[in-house]
Amino acid sequence: MAVVGIGVDVVDVDRFAATLSRTPGIAMRLFTPAERALTRPERLAARFAAKEAVAKALGVPPGLEWHDAEVMIAPGGRPQLRVGRTVAAAATRLGIASWHLSLTHDGGVAIAMVVAES
Repeated sequence: MAVVGIGVDVVDVDRFAATLSRTPGIAMRLFTPAERALTRPERLAARFAAKEAVAKALGVPPGLEWHDAEVMIAPGGRPQLRVGRTVAAAATRLGIASWHLSLTHDGGVAIAMVVAES
């Protein structure tokens, strides 16, 4: 296996929460129903950071849709990515076979790091 791409993103939790409060429809646009079920703003901010990090790991190709990268929690609590349609197509073009994801939030920031491997 070889690393094809790495992405990282940082989100200010309070600013993100204010945006969600000011523009409630944005959550529908950014998150899948399962992700929207989370109510703590730091968890949503971390998921948004993960979606941004996925795009960066892919080289920010045009046409990616937010719902096509979903953060799920595996048994045992480890975060994992489920990719579909536009994100899966971009990953296939780059030969990506697996994803690694790390999320954290502390001190008012949420951070995600993504590694894409062939």
